[in-house]
Amino acid sequence: MRIFLTGSTGFVGKRILRDLLENKYQVRCLVRQGSEQKIADYKDVDIAHGDITDASSLDGKLAGCDAVINLVGIIREFPFKGITFEKLHYEGTVNLVRAARAQGVMRFVQMSALGARRDGKTQYQQTKFRAEEFVRNSGLDYTAFRPSIIFGPEDKFVNQFARMLRVQQFVPVIGNGNYQMQPVAVENVSTGFVKSIEQKDAIGKTFDVGGPEKLDFNQIIDIISEVICVPSHKIHIPAFVMRLMAEMLDWLASFPVTTEQITMLLEGNTCDEKSFFAHFGIKPICFKEGISKYLTI
Repeated sequence: MRIFLTGSTGFVGKRILRDLLENKYQVRCLVRQGSEQKIADYKDVDIAHGDITDASSLDGKLAGCDAVINLVGIIREFPFKGITFEKLHYEGTVNLVRAARAQGVMRFVQMSALGARRDGKTQYQQTKFRAEEFVRNSGLDYTAFRPSIIFGPEDKFVNQFARMLRVQQFVPVIGNGNYQMQPVAVENVSTGFVKSIEQKDAIGKTFDVGGPEKLDFNQIIDIISEVICVPSHKIHIPAFVMRLMAEMLDWLASFPVTTEQITMLLEGNTCDEKSFFAHFGIKPICFKEGISKYLTI
């Protein structure tokens, strides 16, 4: 089978690309001109230049493929660069779905996000949900995944906090740090995507994807600290102070958090993960076990 993969140059995309190739799938990666260098180490990959936000760039690119995996997503907007949730999450998915239908590709696997819902408190959540809805109503044989925070060797979550602890000896924590997350290993997420491609009983389903543990933010920092053998110093900053700072500075790429991210962080991000692991026969990787594989190297 030939898979049309978007988002292959990202952290999760590279892992899914690797697993697809190891499972003997042929893969055509949609990449922007020049970005193919990011996956140059992956052999026998068919490169198609294009951008899901440009519908015309998809013409003929999906021909001959048997399934689409759409991983494109962003965690913050830069409107002055034309990078918005509406454009990447929703409009991009609409373009890709229409291209799939026009070019005869019926199988469609969509990356969404835990917390995506119509009445979400953020544009991130709302646009992820609207993209899901478009896929669900497309007439395609879809499967959607809604992962929580994903961790792995190239993540920008665990590695960022590990770096803070090693360099500045503390981590700033918004509010009391008691809000919960359910970090899930990139290996587990990738296995679900790859296995879903040919599983007919995955068609028409949406899977919430979290790790086997519900951890509050303070616990996450403590576990990272324990793994890298550095004291866990946390400085708690009132949420309203961080919101004010983010409102002024989150347009800067260097500012670590946006107002939307603060909202979602304080809301928490957990689910019932059992259905995902049971359906695909995946052994869950615990947080400490998973990060120990790459933080201690």
